[in-house]
This record gives sequence, structure tokens and C-alpha cells, in this order.
Amino acid sequence: MPAPKKGKGRAGGQSGPGRALALILIAMVALTGGMFWSGQTTPRLGIDLAGGTSITLQAKNQPGKPNAINKTNMDTAVSIIERRVNGLGVSEAEVQTQGDRNIIVNIPKGTDSKQAQEQVGTTAQLYFRPVLTVAAGGPTPTGSASPSATGSGKPGTAPSAEAGSGEKASGSQATPSASATTQGRAVTGALKEDATPAPSDSSGTSETPDPATAALEKRFTELDCTDPAARAAAGDGVKPEDPTVACGSEGEAKYLLGPAEVSGTDVDSAKAAIDQTGAGQWIVQMDFTDAGAKKFQKITTQLAQQQEPQNQFAIALDGEVVSAPSVRAALSSSAEISGSFNQQSAQDLANVLSYGALPLSFQELSVTTVSAALGGDQLQAGLIAGAIGLALVVIYLVAYYRGLAFIALISLGVSGVLSYTIMALLGPAIGFALNLPAVCGAIVAIGITADSFIVYFERVRDEIREGRTLRPAIERGWPRARRTILVSDFVSFLAAAVLFLVTVGKVQGFAFTLGLTTLLDVVVVFLFTKPVLTMMGGTKFFASGHPWSGLDPKRLGAKPPLRRSRRVNAPIEHPKEA
Repeated sequence: MPAPKKGKGRAGGQSGPGRALALILIAMVALTGGMFWSGQTTPRLGIDLAGGTSITLQAKNQPGKPNAINKTNMDTAVSIIERRVNGLGVSEAEVQTQGDRNIIVNIPKGTDSKQAQEQVGTTAQLYFRPVLTVAAGGPTPTGSASPSATGSGKPGTAPSAEAGSGEKASGSQATPSASATTQGRAVTGALKEDATPAPSDSSGTSETPDPATAALEKRFTELDCTDPAARAAAGDGVKPEDPTVACGSEGEAKYLLGPAEVSGTDVDSAKAAIDQTGAGQWIVQMDFTDAGAKKFQKITTQLAQQQEPQNQFAIALDGEVVSAPSVRAALSSSAEISGSFNQQSAQDLANVLSYGALPLSFQELSVTTVSAALGGDQLQAGLIAGAIGLALVVIYLVAYYRGLAFIALISLGVSGVLSYTIMALLGPAIGFALNLPAVCGAIVAIGITADSFIVYFERVRDEIREGRTLRPAIERGWPRARRTILVSDFVSFLAAAVLFLVTVGKVQGFAFTLGLTTLLDVVVVFLFTKPVLTMMGGTKFFASGHPWSGLDPKRLGAKPPLRRSRRVNAPIEHPKEA
């Protein structure tokens, strides 16, 4: 009976390496299959390797806030700009401060740089202001009536809007009244964008409400929003609590706006979505904070009682009206904007609403195109250096460990496949991009991975030097090697994690890659290197200590085999007496 138990135990022991190898093989096949299925067969490259656009923004002091430029506000602005750019689908934008008042935005190739520049460049605060008057974008002709909501000017696709409480409010969707060529969107429980305004009435005038002053009326009358320079300077130097003039984003309309009632910081979130009521059109959904909801409800209650265009509120960013919904009913904590949106325009407006409220205003200092030529040259040099280093490691392993070098090289190959597929999949998943520092981290990881193999091999060789045969040496050397490998990799991973947390920009790429490859080193050693060595230990080449196996007892200076000595009870002989 003892014999079958012993045989059963060996069979069970042999199945352990097979299970581990099957597990890592399944993981490799799954990752490789996922990489090809996703279509992302190469890692995403960073701006230094792929090229892209670099935008430099400089912070400006705002009226009444001479000390607004400080580290806290700059850090907040960096965070918001980064989210705005990433909201465009950019997965590896770099946003960081330079000095005490500049922000550098690097956008990799493959992104619509013009669209990103427009989103990043319009970085002033976001305000919701009631519309007092709307007119065509050009200057009002001499001798015409005072500023009014007349429709003289460009007809066409002027958006109208409807706002709602987030719940599907009852009531039919309204279209703009025959008052103005607006750039708003209409609202009935949802915000409705685009409708062609009807012609204005014969009078063509409406009374300009307070608090517009004569000077402001004059400024509004003379404002020419078809002039890009005049359009950009329309809202300069105006405090939130003061009325102002503003232009539509394309200059087709100009607005006389009241004091800001709600700021961008009161918007909790905004997103583009498909209307689920059956229209199947793109809409923008926005939610307000608790404080913002109270402000929004108060102003929309007042606006809902007004006539066109005084029932509109303008969403103004950097003195430019990006949308001007008209309110049909009092709103609460959320609203929907709908109309002639397409997916892109809905996402653009959602980005402005979500990430438009910055603690500072900025001016665009420069926009440069970054060539990938320099980064490509550096990458080529780095890859050559890595290849030379890998070749030296291979030569050392073959010369010193001989047959064991084969196991080490296969393990390095497995680690390389896992690293490559994971980095390729992380591109579309979390926006990971391979930049030059990340490549350096991968090259450094070759040494870390090879070091783990060497630790294990040396433990096994030490056991052979003590006089043990190969199979016991493999099993006895593993626990001590395992502890050393885990401690070493833990220190490397901890250093990578700290470096990732305390640094910004490209250095994080180095830290991320180093940490990833360190974790994969543990996986490969436990699930591949150790099982393969266990299986190889049963082959004649390794078990017999072939001179080219790297485990030759004679070359290692092994002691004679350890044997248990038995105590023999021999009779005691007494010396004969003379």
C-alpha cells in the first residue's frame, strides 16, 4: 500500500508545473487575441515619438483679483484643462505648468489639433447670463432703432433652445418666436437647439431693459461681431456682476447680456447623449450642484415669464456666447439641450459646460507643431542601446549558465510578449502612451527580470555544491530564491510607485513601465521559469549534470553526495593483558 501512495504523490507533483504553464499560456493567448480583436496591434506613441501640437497658455489677472495667479489656482487650471482635452478623446495629452504663470499643453498626433486648440484656448470662466437683447452680428446701421431683438441680418440655422428639469417635462417643444436671429437653443423640459427663426415683425424694435446704460447701448450698437478682433475683445475687462456685450461663436449674432446669475463652477456634470424620447437626436444633458440648482431655478423662473429674446440665458465663455437656450418653464437641478446637434457639436458643448470653469483666464502665447523626427532618432538610439545591452546579457548567460541560459531566454521572451500586448491594450483602455522615458523603463526592466533568473539559478547551484542531486536542489532552492525575488521586486515596484505619484509628465511613463514590468517579472518567474526548470530537471541532459547544462557538479565543485550513516553496534574489544 505505501508504494501506490508514493507513486500517486509523484504524479500529483508533476501536474503542478503543467497547470502553471497552462495558466500563463492561456493568459498570453487571451492578451494577444484581445490585442488583434481591438485592432490596436502596436502601443500608442507619445508626442515625443509620434509628434503633435504644443500649446503655451499664459495666465492673466482678472478684474478685481490681482492676486489670483497662485499655485493653487494654477494646479486647478491644469486639472480642468487636462479633463477638457481628454474629453475630446485625446488619450495622452500632457498638461503641466511652466514657471509660475504658464501652462504647456502637448497633444499627440492623431488628434484634431484645431479642435483641441479651440477647446484649450477658450479657457476663461464660464457664466450663464440672461439675454437682454439680440441682433444681427454686424454693426447697427446709423439711424436705426435702438438695440433690439430684430431679425435683420443673416437668416438660417440659428439655434433655439429648450431647457428642462431633467425629467421629461410635459409640453410641446417650442420654436423661437418671430423675434430674432438667435444663436440659442430652445427649451421645454429639454433644451432644443437649432431652428430657423421667423421674420421679425414690422416694428423691428423692442425696448432694451435695464440695467443697460446708454454707454452700453452705444457699445452694443457699434459692435461688429463679423470682425474677429472685435469679437475676441467684446467681453474684456467685464466683471461677472456687470452687464456686458458678447458675440456668437461665429459672429452671426451679438448679444446684450445681464449680470451673471450662474457660474461654470455651479455645473456638476454635462454629457452628450442620444434623445431617448423617440426623436433619436443628439442632446446635451447637464446637472447642477446643490447651490447651482437653487440659482438656476431662480433665474429660469424669472426667464420663463419673459418673451423672446428676454427668456433666453446665454452660456458665455470668455466673452463668447456658445449657446443661448430659451426657457419655457422653471428648471431645477438638471436640464437638457436639444436641437440640430450632431455628435461632435453636442460633445463640444458638453465639454465647455463640464470643464469650462477655470479659476483663471489665459491668453494663448504660442502654438507649435512638434516633429517626431528628433524623438524617432532618440528612440532608435535607445533601441540600439537596449539591443546591445540585451546581447551582452545573452552572452553572459550563455557563457556562465550554458544550458540554463535557454530557460532564461525563453522566460525573457515570455515577459516581452506579456509586456508588449498589455501596453498595446492599455492605449485604448486607459490612454497609456509609450514615450521615450517609458522605453527606458522597459529597457531597465530587462536587467531586473534577468536578475530574478540569476537568483534562482544560483540557489539551485548552491544546493548542488552541497552534494544534492538536481531534483531536490530545484525544490530546496526555490523557497529561498522566492523570498529574495519577492523582496527585490517589491523594492523596485515601491520605487516605481513613489516616482509615479510624485512626478508629472513624461517621468510618469518611466515609472509606469518600470512598475508594470516588475509585476510581470513576478508572474513570469512563478508561472513559467520555476515550472520549466522543474520539468527540465527530469530530462537526462540536466539531471545527469551534462557539462553544457550549467549544472555540472564537477564544474561547480560539489561535495560528495550526502548520505545518512547508520550506527553499528560492534563488540568492544579489550586490550589483552601482557
